[in-house]
Amino acid sequence: MELKHIDIACLSISPANMRGMRKAPDLTNILPSVRARGVLVPLIVRAKSCPEPVEGGSPTTYEIVAGKRRYHAAMIVAQEEGTVEPLPCAIMEAGDDAAALEASLIENIARLDPDEVTRWETFTRLVKEGRSPEDISLTFGLTALQVKRTLALGNLLPRIRNLYRSDTIDAVTVRHLTLASKARQREWLALLDDEDVRPPMGHHVKAWLLGGCAIATDNALFDPADYNGRIVADLFGDHSYFADADLFWQMQEAAIAEKVEALRDAGWQDVAVMARGEAFHSWEHERCPKTKGGRVYVTMGHGGDISFHEGYVTLKEARKLEQGGSVEKAVRPELSAPLASYIDLHRHAAVRAKVAAAPSVALRLMVAHAIAGSSLWRVDVASQRGATDPITESVENCASEAGFDKERRIALDLLGLDLDTPTVTGHAYDRELISLYLRLLDLDDAMVLGILAIVMGETLEVGSTLIELLGVQLEVDMASCWQADDVLLDLVRDREVMGHVLADVAGEETAFGNAGATAKVQRQIVRDCLAGTKGREKRNGWVPRWMAFPPSAYTERGGVGSVERWEAVAVLIEPQDEKQPKQGDLETTDVNDEVVIASEEEPAKQAA
Repeated sequence: MELKHIDIACLSISPANMRGMRKAPDLTNILPSVRARGVLVPLIVRAKSCPEPVEGGSPTTYEIVAGKRRYHAAMIVAQEEGTVEPLPCAIMEAGDDAAALEASLIENIARLDPDEVTRWETFTRLVKEGRSPEDISLTFGLTALQVKRTLALGNLLPRIRNLYRSDTIDAVTVRHLTLASKARQREWLALLDDEDVRPPMGHHVKAWLLGGCAIATDNALFDPADYNGRIVADLFGDHSYFADADLFWQMQEAAIAEKVEALRDAGWQDVAVMARGEAFHSWEHERCPKTKGGRVYVTMGHGGDISFHEGYVTLKEARKLEQGGSVEKAVRPELSAPLASYIDLHRHAAVRAKVAAAPSVALRLMVAHAIAGSSLWRVDVASQRGATDPITESVENCASEAGFDKERRIALDLLGLDLDTPTVTGHAYDRELISLYLRLLDLDDAMVLGILAIVMGETLEVGSTLIELLGVQLEVDMASCWQADDVLLDLVRDREVMGHVLADVAGEETAFGNAGATAKVQRQIVRDCLAGTKGREKRNGWVPRWMAFPPSAYTERGGVGSVERWEAVAVLIEPQDEKQPKQGDLETTDVNDEVVIASEEEPAKQAA
């Protein structure tokens, strides 16, 4: 390179400068030095055609490839002092954009590592200029994998890259987002924009993308090339995962079975394959050679990792060996794991085909599963606890809860369970699914449906749109099952709302006359009207608008959950109102062990 001093008027920032297109740089740590001693480290520049020759000078101007901060500092000094000495510059050959980019990046990396997104922008431009990842890695002293990781950022949506650049999201989150398709990236951004939802971050992104426990291809005992499902790989080239966990475990367990056979053929008299997720505790075992009866323990992690612990016996067996005894040889099972899987799957297919044709059996199975659960079922009981203890007590003592508890006790009695058990649903009784199913077989359909109604009531979600729909369809009259209490009135603290409640209970005239009163005074008037005390006429059957079915609000301010949920449901059901039979027109009829909902106007078709 040629070294010379160039007038600042003949210099400009090159597009090849890795920081050239970004905002003005931070000059805090460099400006004092430039003011005191000028620019000492040469800028790296290259010649370019000058549109207008500088008067009395060269018809050539130069673009700065590296040294943008020194140039800007010199510009500030020139403005402050009215002039500045020509800047020292190392002139490189014109026309080689790739070399210019490399010079810019090397110069910046030597001073301060740029953010990874800036590296991606520069590496991408180098690739477009003909540099390979290997060339780039040799130039900057990086591994080819590091370069490929940086280039992989180009597969992310621009907004995600910008979030990474601004440190809004971390490197772990970005790495796992490279596993996602563009559509899934957009879903993640939608979660980020949703004020009511927290998007997965860090390692949780991988679980969100892969549906729980991610199984890395490195954990496969079989050749991943034989796997017919989809494999998801991150774009950094580090990790890949099996998208179909069931298919993975089917192939993994077959590979484990082959390994077990090989170990037995190698002379191990026992190979114990532990349940998935069960840990092997070395402190509960002692080392023992194969010749003395030591066995192999095989553990399977939920992430697909398999470990073989060779040459161990239990502590009890070790004591027996010390006393001159021997370890009993394990009996080889009649069925191998793959053969057992084959048999189980075919028998399962045959049974469920029969269940599909036996709705009476299916009904009882469903009720038993909803009550006791299974490895494939999880049913939660709706919490009746309020935000405060008085709210909880108010619900526990209301007429509706008393009526439901009466029906629940009937269901508990039919199932042969303790009548003081708090719920029918749940695992509190440690009861077996099979025993429940057999008990339900002894009950007729009406009894089973009664139990099912209790289970459904216990598992209805509080504050859901379904409650709004059912309340209207079942014509729930809150006035017949609820009475206003002090808990409700104490919770109404908004003065405007209390004024509307007062008008609702005591009438418009009373509300107008007490419009200037405090909320406390208005609340007491409402209490007096509801109780018929202090000369007030008793108001019976009052229900605040939010609690009725359908609900409504007192003001235009919104924020009433029941009203908002009802509006969402009403849009779906209003066009069908004329077709919906009234509650009184519905009856249940048992036909050939099937439960039929029929209308008086349109009798149910009789089953053949």
